[in-house]
Amino acid sequence: MRRSALAATLAVAAGLVVANMLGIASAEAPTTATPLRSVSVEGVATVPIAQNANLAAATAVYRQAMANAIADGQSKAEFLAGKAAGTLGSVQSIVEGGGSIGCTSAEQSTYVEYEGERPDFGAPTTTISPLHAVAAPAAQGVSRPKLKHPKKHPAAKKASAATCTLSTALALSYALN
Repeated sequence: MRRSALAATLAVAAGLVVANMLGIASAEAPTTATPLRSVSVEGVATVPIAQNANLAAATAVYRQAMANAIADGQSKAEFLAGKAAGTLGSVQSIVEGGGSIGCTSAEQSTYVEYEGERPDFGAPTTTISPLHAVAAPAAQGVSRPKLKHPKKHPAAKKASAATCTLSTALALSYALN
């Protein structure tokens, strides 16, 4: 009985070794599956925004800009898919690229500060404060002469309305069929 138990154990062990070798061989065998083809693009959009927009309005404008950026990206991806002799498949990924708001003066085409609330652009924003000139302290014992007739300054021109735009970008990846 001992011999038959030993023979059975050896047969099972040999079977396991053969099965293991076949498993390794099949794992190392070349696969015939074709790699997934894809196309990646950046969709961009710029839309107008009021200079003093509140948070709800700014968020609505940002979401409209993101929708426009998706449409722009899809158009680009369809063009590229056609050039690669394929058709556009489903969206594989979308990555929010953030946004910015810029304003210009209508009269002078110069930069004007945006004064409204900012939507959540998906990335931290930084605010840079303008530098303020600091008057140098007067030297001791030196007095400034007083002006007898101070100069009159003409009235400041009223600021013209600013034109503000919100810009955004999205990275899109599509499967190609």
